Amino acid sequence: MPLTAHEQTLCTLYETFNRREYVHPDPLEFLYNYEDIEDREIVGLVASSLAYGQVRQILKSVSRVLERLESPRRFLESSSREALVKTFADFKHRFTTGMELAAMLYAVKAVLKRNGSLGDCFAAGHREGHETIIPALSAFVGELAAEFNGTPRSLLPSPDKGSACKRLNLFLRWMVRRDAVDPGGWDHVPAALLIVPLDVHMHRISVRLGLTQRKQADLRTACQITAAFRKIEPQDPVRYDFCLTRLGIRDDLDPDQFLKACGGDEQVR
Repeated sequence: MPLTAHEQTLCTLYETFNRREYVHPDPLEFLYNYEDIEDREIVGLVASSLAYGQVRQILKSVSRVLERLESPRRFLESSSREALVKTFADFKHRFTTGMELAAMLYAVKAVLKRNGSLGDCFAAGHREGHETIIPALSAFVGELAAEFNGTPRSLLPSPDKGSACKRLNLFLRWMVRRDAVDPGGWDHVPAALLIVPLDVHMHRISVRLGLTQRKQADLRTACQITAAFRKIEPQDPVRYDFCLTRLGIRDDLDPDQFLKACGGDEQVR
């Protein structure tokens, strides 16, 4: 069956911009420095959890964390809760304090001790018959949150409360997919079940593309948009996430030009 105009435009966008040369500025770039999946999954969780606010501040904050982690897995295995609190006492990223970051990292340490890896912990929550990754994500967040002891969970929102969980779904995209941009590593988690990492920009583009008419950028909307993409790419519904988000991140790309090619005429910005 021939491709529709939307599908052809998306394919062209993917083939043109789904390359590492278009990654910067993006917290994804930090993952490329870690060949060992046991380190990469920790770096991915840190980088995605802090992926809110202005992108250049995000990169600065993630760099500050990773400079102190050295070899992430070994660092966490040898660090006590008190040591982590001390290490990140002066850390601040917008609303995220060093105490919150230390709590999340200690939770990661506990999960590693119980499950062996973050990937194994996540896979333990997946069951045959799940239509999306959401149940496994809920279980994964629950495992980590069990260590928080009442500490605010702003870094790890749960889909159980209706949040689109943009940052966690971004983390899953990085860890599950493997192509020229996403490094992958969690080969035991099906890419077909992933959910689009939905933020305001992606929501606006999806409305323009006719993928949703919902006004809230919540989990229901993210699922609706993902279902629309799944009709195009059943085994890889978040395939176009990276190239579409380049339209809002890079100054040298024009989102309106792309959307006009899809039949839209309103401005994105």
